[in-house]
Amino acid sequence: MKLSTLLPLPLLGASPRFTHASALPPHSLVSSEPTPHNATVSQRLFDELEELARIVDIAYCVGTMNSGITNPFQCLSFCKDFPDFELIQTWNTGLTLSDSCGYIALDHSPTHPRIIIAFRGTYSLTNALIDLSAGQQEYLPYPSDGHSLPVADKCSGCVVHQGFLESWSQTEKLISPVIEELRRTQPGYRVTLVGHSLGGAVAALAGLDFGAREWKPRVVTFGEPKVGNYELAEYFNKKFPPSSQSYHRVTHLNDPIPQLPLTAMGYTHHAHELYVTKPQLPFTADDIRVCVGNEDPECVAGNVWSLWKSLYGHRDYFHRMGLCLPPASWFRKWDDAETVVGELRRRRRV
Repeated sequence: MKLSTLLPLPLLGASPRFTHASALPPHSLVSSEPTPHNATVSQRLFDELEELARIVDIAYCVGTMNSGITNPFQCLSFCKDFPDFELIQTWNTGLTLSDSCGYIALDHSPTHPRIIIAFRGTYSLTNALIDLSAGQQEYLPYPSDGHSLPVADKCSGCVVHQGFLESWSQTEKLISPVIEELRRTQPGYRVTLVGHSLGGAVAALAGLDFGAREWKPRVVTFGEPKVGNYELAEYFNKKFPPSSQSYHRVTHLNDPIPQLPLTAMGYTHHAHELYVTKPQLPFTADDIRVCVGNEDPECVAGNVWSLWKSLYGHRDYFHRMGLCLPPASWFRKWDDAETVVGELRRRRRV
């Protein structure tokens, strides 16, 4: 792995185009438009996605360079928005290619109690995607020895990005025993996985493992990179049928990360994509398109973007991601370069 300077993930750039095909979600969550590519999400689904974006952004408070999350559920970010949350555990495996940070919390909401597992993005993913020498390896579904699954459940020909799998393998050892105990003590709470950036790739692999354990997880990712090859993508689609609404993969106009690693390197996305078509915040439900198949050319796979625009594309999912700062912070409200420069100049004068 090249030891290039660690940069915030939005600074990564590339310019691929790709294609793909799958089924639409049921009309309970999709507006009734005449053609699939005019279909947008319901207000109910939009509200859930916006809430989960705040929940995963809180994970950016975890790590050696951040302020942390404290009991019962307090932090500098959006923690005050979730008075029913109880912090169970945080983890941080270190600043390496296979690093993973996040937290586990119980949502004691009487209407939708959940076991929340939030996977943070990482600064070191920049290195992982620029230098693809990490390669691929065979994907073995849970259990990892591959011997205890029925033949029909095995993943024939599936390969996975080695760095993403290592990140999940390290994390799994830390969190699976905790989640098993929570499922025992809180049987009515649904396992909910949410991740941004590298955290999206880790959440994806966690979703496959937890699904194999019959935990029936809900999975939502933002800016998820490609995890493996075409066979693995189809395995995702089998385990999370798009019609089930149990998985949503949110992408954003001009975000480069969902287009990486490259198709030429043997990587393909799975289905479940919801595409934010508006370049800048704020969004509405009408700005989120329901995509068709694995790599819909009408969604992020067909997008051509610039490096500068990607600075915003990867961090702007319902709000400005990746900042363990109060919601009203001026830093979260940067809209463009002129705003940044103007604010810095103003502060220098003061």
